[in-house]
Amino acid sequence: MEGEVLRDDQWARIEPFVPGGRKGKRGPRSNGRLFVDALLWMARSGGRWRDLPERFGPYQTAKRRYYRWIEMGVLTRLFEAVVAEPDLEWVMLDATVIRAHAQAAGARRKKGGPDAQALGRSRGGFGTKIHVCVDALGLPVRILLGPGQQNDMAPAVDLIDGIAADYVLADKAYDADRLYRKIIDQGGDPVVPPRRHRKRQHAYDKALYKERNRVERFFSRIKHFRRIATRYDKLAATFMGFVTLAAIMLWLK
Repeated sequence: MEGEVLRDDQWARIEPFVPGGRKGKRGPRSNGRLFVDALLWMARSGGRWRDLPERFGPYQTAKRRYYRWIEMGVLTRLFEAVVAEPDLEWVMLDATVIRAHAQAAGARRKKGGPDAQALGRSRGGFGTKIHVCVDALGLPVRILLGPGQQNDMAPAVDLIDGIAADYVLADKAYDADRLYRKIIDQGGDPVVPPRRHRKRQHAYDKALYKERNRVERFFSRIKHFRRIATRYDKLAATFMGFVTLAAIMLWLK
């Protein structure tokens, strides 16, 4: 069961931020720990809600509660709580494309269509792109979603907004003047190889740039969660919920 359910120390860190569970006249109103364990099973297995083991209770109840948590922003608050002291000696930016299953398509038009749900077609096919900023230890600090064809640079400025890192590491896809200005304005130094077409090939710290592999390791670890390695959710918010849960678990390790 290791990795499929929360350890006592992990639950202790997030329990104060989990809604519900307070005792009423008839006992505890809900079992927050069991519910989080149910979400972990869903994220790791990639299974359908109806496949949720009976030990977690009725799957309909868990599914409804998950949607309520998404609307309330509970997982976002949990993530912000565990990301208390990131190592900002340097941060790294990167993106990866997640293939979307056919059932991820078909969101209602009133929901905004594919673009609003971070779905699009790239060379790899139909999918979603996860953009991330990780700290010097390779732990996620900020995560954004975009359609599969979105340029890596598009959300880069938003990824580092307000993050005062000493250095920002990224590959050639992030070689853009507006990103450099943002990094410098926040007191950092960009460590980004120049594109070939640049007239002036700027220098960068090649030794430090080798540490960028930590963001690649982050993507490898997060894709151990099968519900993230392949997207099944029609709505970006529900998919992002599982991505956020996986990010929380990396911090709790």
